Amino acid sequence: MRQAKGPSTGREIGVSVVLLVLDLMVIAWMVYGYGMAGWADSYESDSANATRASEVASQASWILGGGAVLTGGGLLALGWRIPGVVQLVVLGVGAVQFSSVAAGGQHAP
Repeated sequence: MRQAKGPSTGREIGVSVVLLVLDLMVIAWMVYGYGMAGWADSYESDSANATRASEVASQASWILGGGAVLTGGGLLALGWRIPGVVQLVVLGVGAVQFSSVAAGGQHAP
C-alpha cells in the first residue's frame, strides 16, 4: 500500500469550509465598517472633502487582496489546492468588489 503524499480531499474540503466561514465573517465586518463610514459621511455638511467611506473601501480592498495572495498562495504552495483556490476566489472577489466601490463611489459593495 502506498502512502499518500498530500492531504486527503476530505481534509481539504473541511479546511475550505472553515476558511470560507472565516472569510465571510471578515468580509461582513468590512461591509459593516464601510456602511458605518458611509452613514457618518451623510451627516457631514462639507462635501468637498474625500469621503471616509471610499477610504474604508480602498483599505478593505487592500486587506482582502493581500489576504488572498498570502493565504491562497501559501496554501497552494503547501499543496492544498482546494483551500488555496477557495481563498483566492472568495477574498479576491471581495477585494474586487471593494475596489470597484472605492473607484466608483457607489454606496453598496
